[in-house]
Amino acid sequence: MLNCWQSLELRNDLKKAIEVYETAIETDESIAENYHYLGLALLLSEQEEEAQMVWLLGLGNTTPEELYNRDLGKILEEEANYQEKLANHFTAWIIRHHLKQICPLDFNNLVQIVYLSLQLKMLNSEALAELDFWELLETEPKLEINDNHILQLFQNVLASELPLYEIIEVTSRLLLYIDDKQICLETLLYVAERSSFDKAQQIINQLCLVVDPQSLAAKGCLSQILSRNGYHSEAIQIARDIPRSENLSDQVVSYQLLLGAIMSAGGKWQEAEAIYAEYQIILDRLVVENPRNLPSLTQSFVCCAYFTSGFLSDTPQITHLKQNEALKLFQENTCHSKPDLVEKFQPHSKAKHNHKKLKIGYISACLRQHSVGWLARSLIQHHDRDSFELYGYFPWFEKDDFLQYWYAAQMHKSFRADLDYWGDHTAIAEEIYKDEIDILIDLDSLTISNTCGLLSLKPAPVQVTWLGWDASGLPAIDYYIADPYVLPENAQEYYSEKIWRLPNTYIGVDGFESSLATLERSELGIPNDAIIYFSAQQSRKRHPETVRSQMQIIKQVPNSYFLIKGLADQNNIQELFYAHAEAEGVEFERLRFLPRTNTEAEHRANLAIADVVLDTYPYNGATTTMEVLWMGIPMVTRVGEQFVSRNGYTMMMNAGITEGIAWNADEYVKWGVRFGKEPLLRQEVAWKLRRSRQTSPLWNGRQFAKEMEKAYTQMWEIYNG
Repeated sequence: MLNCWQSLELRNDLKKAIEVYETAIETDESIAENYHYLGLALLLSEQEEEAQMVWLLGLGNTTPEELYNRDLGKILEEEANYQEKLANHFTAWIIRHHLKQICPLDFNNLVQIVYLSLQLKMLNSEALAELDFWELLETEPKLEINDNHILQLFQNVLASELPLYEIIEVTSRLLLYIDDKQICLETLLYVAERSSFDKAQQIINQLCLVVDPQSLAAKGCLSQILSRNGYHSEAIQIARDIPRSENLSDQVVSYQLLLGAIMSAGGKWQEAEAIYAEYQIILDRLVVENPRNLPSLTQSFVCCAYFTSGFLSDTPQITHLKQNEALKLFQENTCHSKPDLVEKFQPHSKAKHNHKKLKIGYISACLRQHSVGWLARSLIQHHDRDSFELYGYFPWFEKDDFLQYWYAAQMHKSFRADLDYWGDHTAIAEEIYKDEIDILIDLDSLTISNTCGLLSLKPAPVQVTWLGWDASGLPAIDYYIADPYVLPENAQEYYSEKIWRLPNTYIGVDGFESSLATLERSELGIPNDAIIYFSAQQSRKRHPETVRSQMQIIKQVPNSYFLIKGLADQNNIQELFYAHAEAEGVEFERLRFLPRTNTEAEHRANLAIADVVLDTYPYNGATTTMEVLWMGIPMVTRVGEQFVSRNGYTMMMNAGITEGIAWNADEYVKWGVRFGKEPLLRQEVAWKLRRSRQTSPLWNGRQFAKEMEKAYTQMWEIYNG
């Protein structure tokens, strides 16, 4: 009978199962197993009372109670696990509640009930109290509890929707029973990163710092969370207060934390440049030492070490070579810490798959309401599903993000590292390997260390970076997607990846949605006949040299105003602009600082108020530039040498516009002044931009998808050659 049940013969026909086990009991009342399975069949048939009666009847007719309950408990545990694998969470939840009555000291079962309640959104204070965890832990000295069970309970409660004070109370008590405090700390930081500001702050203050009061990771996480939520001065102070260690590894982390907090706040350029210069010395020393045992925290900071460089300078010939060395160190440490996966993937990376369709995997934490998410839509939408099979891998999945759900729905298969993985993103690498992906497209570059870590293991034969940022320099990346303009002709000299230049543009979209404008001149006190200049960028992009040029433009164009928008410490940014306005003789009242809009569509609609948009340098806009050009507004951009200072250039060239392209600061100012003083020039450029919607490769997502697909096919042919 046991074999019949587990082979699905009876599982799939509960009516037959009931008849079979009833007959078996009539034949021989002494076989306990028949009562177990008859009760289980009744339970799965939603006859709970009958199931309990059968189990009680079996207990009276067969073996001693302790043995009977043990065997019945084992069967219920196996069935609950089976139902969980099928994602039948409610059925598993019911089975485990009956198991609790039979085996009240089974702590693992209680933990699984919490997990299932979490999945079913049924976990609340009353449900948690009914499970009697504390009574078991405190009054049953002989209770055998696996540390992993306590840890899983700890994780489940952290991720629950219980009131925050209860989460803190329960997890604080559970910490007493977990020996491995390091894994607790990693879990706490992982949850804090994904939580609301209030929850994250309390998790760090009341839990992380209790686990390890000197935790560099916890203090760093708190500083970053404060920055993201606009508490810039507090974030900087926490980063400043981190004790300066003699340990080179810790120095890398602390320097980058302080630099990141200052750059996010904006305005403090002299201090940022001084810290960055010191930081370069630290990084150079670390690369020379070439350690193989870097802590995971340091590894993640080494990965992103050169992200800041593009905001401060435009010297890719120097920076990229250093970045290549840092990412080589990162990859070697990642592989050193996971030798089993390296060995497992290595043969696969040399394999020549023979799929009917080329399997393309897209991996990114940013395929959501994010710049990358807005720009990648057309490619995914226009992909040829007859020739390509698409797979999506999401290291970070936002439950309330409609665009991320859209991406997941477009894929042949999607895999997301959500609550079940607790930050162990190597699970994604294993999934990529199992899916036999031919070409893996990375859209994060070095901005997300977890994605970089996955790519370091080389889970796919061909790996390509596109869109998310400049090339990372990771040795495991084979190609970097560019175009004729976005990188200089000699860029291959300092890129470790093979640069693959598409014929026109490295990005093409079908356009952008916009809503109703909510910004009017009258509300801002700006006359109807005034010239409005506009700039919407992060604080990191507000380089003093560019701000100086912008003030020179405003000064030379009578009756002009400058609207400034972007994430930053508003006081710092205002001080930066006011200082340069005063130096150039520009009245403060001609500057307007705008708050954030509620949606991207509203932001695009509000661009209509601008006569001219002024781009930033040495770090241009990207998505913001595309939006400006789509809305038909003239723009001034300064072209540099690095990828991030050539986005405006490639986008304007592909839109058929050369007016506004500057190659130095003087040309930037001249174009800005010309646009302000020559209305016919503005009209001509606006007309060209509107016309470009029908002719430009920038606005032809279908054509762009074909060019990308041709590149993928050629890459695969080269690999198989």
